[in-house]
Amino acid sequence: MKKGFYTIIAAQFVSSLADNALLIAAIALLTEIRSPAWITPLLQIFFTISYVLLAPFVGAFADALQKRHVMFISNALKACGCLLMIGGVHPMIAYGVVGFGAAAYSPAKYGILTELLPADRLVAANAWLESATVLSTIVGTMLGGALISTYASRFVQHMHWPLIHSAADLAMLAVMITYAIAAALNVGIPDTGARYPNRLAEPGELVGEFVRCFNVLWADRLAQIALWVTTLMWGGAVTLQLLVLKWADANLGLSLSKAAVMQGVAGLGIAIGAAAAAAWIPLRASLKVLPVGLITGAVAVAMAFYNKNLFPPGAGLRVGELFAPAYIIFAYPLMVLLGALSGFFIVPMNAILQHRGATLLTAGHSIAVQNFNQNLAVLLMLGAYAILLTAKMPVQWIIAVFGVFITGMMWLAQRRSAANAHKVDMRALIEE
Repeated sequence: MKKGFYTIIAAQFVSSLADNALLIAAIALLTEIRSPAWITPLLQIFFTISYVLLAPFVGAFADALQKRHVMFISNALKACGCLLMIGGVHPMIAYGVVGFGAAAYSPAKYGILTELLPADRLVAANAWLESATVLSTIVGTMLGGALISTYASRFVQHMHWPLIHSAADLAMLAVMITYAIAAALNVGIPDTGARYPNRLAEPGELVGEFVRCFNVLWADRLAQIALWVTTLMWGGAVTLQLLVLKWADANLGLSLSKAAVMQGVAGLGIAIGAAAAAAWIPLRASLKVLPVGLITGAVAVAMAFYNKNLFPPGAGLRVGELFAPAYIIFAYPLMVLLGALSGFFIVPMNAILQHRGATLLTAGHSIAVQNFNQNLAVLLMLGAYAILLTAKMPVQWIIAVFGVFITGMMWLAQRRSAANAHKVDMRALIEE
């Protein structure tokens, strides 16, 4: 790999680690100010809305500057969002600032690889990038949980720092420093020498081009299936991220810091599933994983009704002074299973979409349309989640509704795929 590649990977790991720790820290801040439950999904909505509104423009912004500078600006904006939260700005507003920075970061991190490396190294480079992202998701989530634990609270009480009055404030400070480290790493990335025309002065043309690309992907009989299910699963994954925290509290009686470990375990499952799919599912056989989407929805429904009352009081495993309740021990494999099914399903579908998108359009335009659809699904699903919380629906039934919806939509996707296969040779489209 060329000089600077591993700096890019390190910067992505650190930035993504901070992203995942930040969510836990921001939810802890909401808990401190006694925000109603429906505010939590709005936190993610404010983060995601920039991805949707700026979708036609972020690619042009990433091309207008050196991509290392775009990544630096993005991480600096994220750090500013953390500083706003420490300074007392409502987490929902400050999280929106972080989302603004994150929206610009995505096209830059992928685009810089194509500038730095030859085409025959891109598959290996993307494997490095995605592996770093998955690992940072697991570590970042668990780090966020550790930073808001009772141990962190005791540490803060002894330190008497200005502006840092709680474990949540300490967590936010740590996340801000982590973003600053990521920004410093971005500065260390060498100049790739790539320069592009500045198209930011042509917003009308950018929107028109985006709409054309949007229509091309949805009209293609292969791309529409991959776009359908990846959009659904992405929206579902982000919503489930919040639902797992709520479920761990309501069904297992876990604090936020311990519930974050459940998120990390699900992330481990995603890594296992993704690795299995990469090893066992060739591109030409990718559509065969569609039934896994149905199973994923069914497991989510089963998860809804898993709780500590299914086990006798006191059941568990004791090692010396340590005791692990049975309901916690068996919850871990359930989270791994849910994550593994999701990872095994989404990797082949992403591969189809990236391949078909690059064939019909360009990789950049395809990713922009995919990001728009996925984040629009996030907004809609989180909005529905907020409404159900406002209606005071129990979390078990929210998860059940969510699981049934995923299962139903996956069934429709299978039906549509079968209907399309009668009209065109889907395998031939994959192999184009």
